[in-house]
Amino acid sequence: MNTRKSLLSMLHQLLREMDVVQSQGAGYYTCSPFACRFNKLVAQAVRLFDGNNALMETFEKLDETDPKDPGDKSKVLLAIRIEIGQLIALLEATEPAEKEDNT
Repeated sequence: MNTRKSLLSMLHQLLREMDVVQSQGAGYYTCSPFACRFNKLVAQAVRLFDGNNALMETFEKLDETDPKDPGDKSKVLLAIRIEIGQLIALLEATEPAEKEDNT
Protein backbone atom coordinates (compact mmCIF):
# COMPACT_ATOMS: atom_id res chain seq x y z
CA MET A 1 0.00 0.00 0.00
CA ASN A 2 1.27 3.44 -0.90
CA THR A 3 0.67 5.60 2.18
CA ARG A 4 1.32 8.87 0.36
CA LYS A 5 -1.27 8.15 -2.33
CA SER A 6 -3.74 6.96 0.28
CA LEU A 7 -3.30 10.16 2.28
CA LEU A 8 -3.78 12.29 -0.83
CA SER A 9 -6.97 10.42 -1.69
CA MET A 10 -8.29 10.80 1.86
CA LEU A 11 -7.51 14.53 1.92
CA HIS A 12 -9.33 15.07 -1.38
CA GLN A 13 -12.30 13.11 -0.03
CA LEU A 14 -12.30 15.21 3.15
CA LEU A 15 -12.62 18.34 0.99
CA ARG A 16 -15.56 16.80 -0.87
CA GLU A 17 -17.27 15.91 2.40
CA MET A 18 -16.80 19.47 3.62
CA ASP A 19 -18.51 20.72 0.46
CA VAL A 20 -21.51 18.51 1.11
CA VAL A 21 -21.83 19.54 4.73
CA GLN A 22 -21.36 23.26 3.98
CA SER A 23 -24.04 23.14 1.29
CA GLN A 24 -26.54 22.34 4.05
CA GLY A 25 -26.11 25.77 5.62
CA ALA A 26 -23.87 27.37 8.21
CA GLY A 27 -26.21 26.76 11.14
CA TYR A 28 -26.39 23.04 10.62
CA TYR A 29 -22.85 21.79 10.33
CA THR A 30 -20.08 21.12 12.78
CA CYS A 31 -16.36 21.76 12.31
CA SER A 32 -15.15 19.32 14.91
CA PRO A 33 -15.09 16.11 12.85
CA PHE A 34 -13.15 17.81 10.05
CA ALA A 35 -10.50 19.22 12.40
CA CYS A 36 -10.22 15.88 14.19
CA ARG A 37 -9.80 13.96 10.93
CA PHE A 38 -7.29 16.47 9.58
CA ASN A 39 -5.22 16.15 12.77
CA LYS A 40 -5.10 12.38 12.32
CA LEU A 41 -4.06 12.68 8.67
CA VAL A 42 -1.31 15.19 9.51
CA ALA A 43 0.02 12.79 12.14
CA GLN A 44 0.27 10.10 9.47
CA ALA A 45 1.90 12.47 6.99
CA VAL A 46 4.59 13.35 9.53
CA ARG A 47 5.59 9.69 9.56
CA LEU A 48 6.34 9.80 5.83
CA PHE A 49 9.12 12.32 6.36
CA ASP A 50 10.84 10.80 9.41
CA GLY A 51 11.66 14.28 10.71
CA ASN A 52 13.48 15.18 7.48
CA ASN A 53 11.15 17.89 6.24
CA ALA A 54 11.00 21.23 8.01
CA LEU A 55 7.83 22.11 6.11
CA MET A 56 5.88 19.45 8.02
CA GLU A 57 6.67 21.45 11.14
CA THR A 58 4.53 24.29 9.76
CA PHE A 59 1.41 22.20 10.42
CA GLU A 60 0.00 22.49 13.91
CA LYS A 61 -2.76 20.51 15.52
CA LEU A 62 -6.09 22.19 14.81
CA ASP A 63 -8.49 23.07 17.60
CA GLU A 64 -11.23 20.44 17.59
CA THR A 65 -13.81 22.47 19.49
CA ASP A 66 -16.88 23.58 17.59
CA PRO A 67 -17.77 27.30 17.61
CA LYS A 68 -21.43 28.20 18.13
CA ASP A 69 -21.58 31.21 15.80
CA PRO A 70 -22.19 30.31 12.12
CA GLY A 71 -19.72 33.01 11.03
CA ASP A 72 -17.02 31.50 13.23
CA LYS A 73 -17.83 28.03 11.87
CA SER A 74 -17.30 29.35 8.37
CA LYS A 75 -13.91 30.81 9.35
CA VAL A 76 -12.84 27.54 10.96
CA LEU A 77 -13.82 25.52 7.90
CA LEU A 78 -11.95 27.95 5.66
CA ALA A 79 -8.84 27.50 7.81
CA ILE A 80 -9.22 23.72 7.62
CA ARG A 81 -9.59 23.91 3.84
CA ILE A 82 -6.41 25.96 3.59
CA GLU A 83 -4.50 23.48 5.74
CA ILE A 84 -5.79 20.55 3.69
CA GLY A 85 -4.76 22.29 0.46
CA GLN A 86 -1.30 23.01 1.82
CA LEU A 87 -0.82 19.41 2.97
CA ILE A 88 -1.95 18.12 -0.42
CA ALA A 89 0.52 20.47 -2.14
CA LEU A 90 3.38 19.35 0.10
CA LEU A 91 2.64 15.66 -0.38
CA GLU A 92 2.42 16.09 -4.15
CA ALA A 93 5.57 18.20 -4.35
CA THR A 94 7.64 15.76 -2.34
CA GLU A 95 6.38 12.63 -4.06
CA PRO A 96 9.27 10.52 -5.28
CA ALA A 97 9.62 10.40 -9.05
CA GLU A 98 8.06 7.37 -10.69
CA LYS A 99 10.68 4.86 -11.76
CA GLU A 100 10.63 4.08 -15.44
CA ASP A 101 9.88 0.49 -16.26
CA ASN A 102 12.59 -0.67 -18.66
CA THR A 103 11.44 -4.27 -18.94
